[in-house]
Amino acid sequence: MNAPSLKPIVDEPVPQPGRWGAEELARLAAMVTQSSLFYWKGPQTTALLEEFRRLYPLKYAFPCSSGTASLHIALAALRLRPGDEVIVSPITDMGSVIGILYQQGVPVFADLDPRTYNLDPADVSRRITAKTRAIMAVHLAGNPCDLAALSALARRHKVALIEDCAQAWGAKHRGTPVGLIGDFGCYSFNDFKHIACGDGGIVATNHETYGPALTKWGDKSYDRVAGTRAPEELAPNYRISEPQSAVAAAQLGKLKEIVSRRNHAGGLLTSLLADVPALLLPTVADGDTHSYWFYLLRLDLPRLSVSRADFVAALNAEGVAAGAGYIPTTVYQYPVFRNHNFFGGAWPARDHGLTTMDYRQVSCPVAEAIIEDCIVLRLNEAMSDDYIGKVARAMRVVAQRFSK
Repeated sequence: MNAPSLKPIVDEPVPQPGRWGAEELARLAAMVTQSSLFYWKGPQTTALLEEFRRLYPLKYAFPCSSGTASLHIALAALRLRPGDEVIVSPITDMGSVIGILYQQGVPVFADLDPRTYNLDPADVSRRITAKTRAIMAVHLAGNPCDLAALSALARRHKVALIEDCAQAWGAKHRGTPVGLIGDFGCYSFNDFKHIACGDGGIVATNHETYGPALTKWGDKSYDRVAGTRAPEELAPNYRISEPQSAVAAAQLGKLKEIVSRRNHAGGLLTSLLADVPALLLPTVADGDTHSYWFYLLRLDLPRLSVSRADFVAALNAEGVAAGAGYIPTTVYQYPVFRNHNFFGGAWPARDHGLTTMDYRQVSCPVAEAIIEDCIVLRLNEAMSDDYIGKVARAMRVVAQRFSK
C-alpha cells in the first residue's frame, strides 16, 4: 500500500483560462455608443444570432436571460396543458424542471445509463403515457444523450424532444452538434458554462409549427414583427439585453477552441486511468464528442477500503481538485418535490386531480446509485497534458492505496 505523499503529486494550482479579453471589450465599446440597449433588432443581439447560427444553423432563435428561461420558452411553445407530462433526468439542475412546473406540467423522472449518466431510452419508453408531451434530453456534463434512440421514441409516440444543452456547448452526437436533432435546442450562457456572459441563454428550433411564434414565448407574447402589444396568451419576460449579447457573441467565436481543448483533456484523463479497477470512468458513444463541462466518474466502492468522502479527501491532499458528488440527491428527492410544495404549499395539477404523481414514491435506482458514488473533477481548456498527467497519477496512487 502506498503511503500518502509528502508533497502533493499535483503540485500546482488549478490552471485558470483567461475567459474574456479584447474581443469582448471591442463589442462592449461599440455597445456603449448605441442609443438603445434593447434586444430587438439591436446590433449586439443581431450579431449574437449570426454567430450562433454559424455553429448551430437553426432558423428560429430567441436569445434570453438564462438557460432556465430557454427551457421554459421551449415548454411554453408546446402549449402544455395542466397535467401534461414531460420526461426528464433525475440528475440535473433545477432549471430543467422549473419550466415544466410553471406551465402546470408534471415532471416524470426516468432512470439513467450507469456510465453516461444520461437518460436510459429503455426506461424512458416505460415512462411514456397518454399524457406525455415531451422528452427532455439533458446532456449531462457535456456527454451527448443517445439522441438516435430518444428521437425515435419521440417520433413513435408523437411527442416533442427538447435538448437541454446547457452543459454541452460544442458536444456532438454522431458528428452532429447537440441541439440540432431534437425539436428544440436550449443553451446557457451562465457564468460557469463553457462560454458565458454572466447569465443568458438561447432557445432555437427549425420546427415550422413552433418556430414562427418562438419569440413571443419569451417576450410577454408581444408580436415584435408586427409591432403590436395585444397578447393572445400568457408568456413571461425572458429577454436578453445588448450588453449580454455583446459578450455572448464574442464568446461564441472562441467555442471551437475551448471545446477542442476540453475534449482532448477529458479523453487523455480517461486513457490514463482506463486500467484502474476501482474507477468507473464515463463512457462516450462511438462517433460522439464529449465537451467536458466537468469530468464525472464513479467509484467502485466495494473494491475500496474507504468511503467516498475519505477517498476524495485523499485526492484533495494530493492536490486534485475533486468533489464528492454532483448534486446532493436526485431532483425528485429535493424537499420541494417530496412535499409537492410548488405554489405556496399547493400543487394545482395534483390538487385538482389532473395527475396522481407522488414524488415520495418515485424511484430511479441507477440515478440514486450514481449520486452515492460519483465524484467530480474540475476540467477546463487551460489544463496542459502535464497537468492532466499529474491528476491521473494522483488518482492512480490514491486508488491503489485504498484498494482491497
